[in-house]
Amino acid sequence: WTKANKDSAAVRIAMTVAQTMPAFGHLLECVAEKDIDTDEPKLSFKIAMGRINADVTIGIDITKVVTLESNVGICSPGVKLHGAGFIVTPAEAEALGLRNRPTLDQHIRPYRHGRDLAQTPRGVMVIDLDGLTAEQVRLRFPEVYQHLLAKVKPDRDKNNEAYRRENWWLFGRRNTLMRGFTRDIARYISTPETAKHRVFQFLDRSILPDNKLINFGVPDAWFFSALSSRIHVTWSLAAGGWLGVGNDPVYVKTSCFDPFPFPDPPEALKAKLRALGEELDATRKRVQAEHPDITLTGLYNVLEKVKAGDELTPQDEDVKTRGLVLVIKDLHDQIDAATSEAYGWPAELSDEQILENLVALNAERAKEEAQGFVRWLRPEYQAPRFGKQAAAQKTGKLDLEDKIVSIEKDLPVFPKDRYEQPLAIEAALAAYAQPLDAEGIAKLFKGKVSEARRKRIGEVLTTLARYGRVLALEGGRFAARRAA
Repeated sequence: WTKANKDSAAVRIAMTVAQTMPAFGHLLECVAEKDIDTDEPKLSFKIAMGRINADVTIGIDITKVVTLESNVGICSPGVKLHGAGFIVTPAEAEALGLRNRPTLDQHIRPYRHGRDLAQTPRGVMVIDLDGLTAEQVRLRFPEVYQHLLAKVKPDRDKNNEAYRRENWWLFGRRNTLMRGFTRDIARYISTPETAKHRVFQFLDRSILPDNKLINFGVPDAWFFSALSSRIHVTWSLAAGGWLGVGNDPVYVKTSCFDPFPFPDPPEALKAKLRALGEELDATRKRVQAEHPDITLTGLYNVLEKVKAGDELTPQDEDVKTRGLVLVIKDLHDQIDAATSEAYGWPAELSDEQILENLVALNAERAKEEAQGFVRWLRPEYQAPRFGKQAAAQKTGKLDLEDKIVSIEKDLPVFPKDRYEQPLAIEAALAAYAQPLDAEGIAKLFKGKVSEARRKRIGEVLTTLARYGRVLALEGGRFAARRAA
């Protein structure tokens, strides 16, 4: 299946085999290709060994984490127009009465999509008539009404969805969640859903984001720093998706944000993160204002080269100098160190250790929330709106160990052979995402959990941790390593 001649197939395929029981094996990741147009292509692989998860990763399974109540209600994609006629240039907006019609400035707003943030803003605006009836639009903004009659309504009349046909002057979806969490704040945080570099930035509330931007309704810059930190970016790269020819990372709200356990630092450390976040955002915006030819993608392309120690081209050197790339790198380094301190973790953790710690912390936070303690990220907004709903869903103590055991109907027998027991214990721990103590692991085997079994499992876990086979955590718990 090569392109060596006109009859060869230029096709790549993916075949997937699934089974219900956990499996161990080798994961081969293609890192280089040569001679693809010949009958003897050469592929280079990076090989990892361990438990294979459903998301085709090795080791600890981050897909087993749960959504946290602390993150509810403050993250959403932007608006979905379902009609290109809503987008206008500033000149067109003035012709529609932007400077002359009272309150029209509340309904024709700056508009951004992913490329606007990563590259150069188009400078377009969008007509947003949310909350108005067609009659109100016609009476108050007749020029806008006529524009939408001509540019939007003909296509909407053909739409299969009744809401969009009948409400042709409105966006295809109201997006009440995002409108709610941006209503009473001066700014929000945004990142492109798909981007080469995972970069966050503050946007003014007047700016309306499209549905390919992921937006966060927390205006505090300490939270901005936490999002921008290596800890969160490492998580988002592992938990999100990948798309396109460049295999760019995709920020998926349900897996990247909803289960992510943010730090809960003391106020002094929040102040430090806040100052660093403000400076990072302001520095990048100042650079782009003074040098319109420098994009965020361009800045971070050079930043990644600097971090990797790669040779810079003359163009790269120019971006490095004018773009203050070393200053931006220094700010990121300080944010990473301060965020690690906020978690109480060493700053030099590997990516695998970061993921292991986050999975363990997610389980701890889930237990806290089941007992009624929620670390809201924006408590004054979230607690009144979502607190009662969360409380109604609580069932008291959340026994994650019991929940884990229930996944498997047929539990294995605990080996009698002392030499086989470490292998069985390691395999049982690796089969599940949540960290467990000796008693939790004992429940993964058939039969009554005796004191002798608990003691033996505890001894084995200590030995496995000493030899680096499993990760020892606080509270006598242990977790499987993500990579062998």
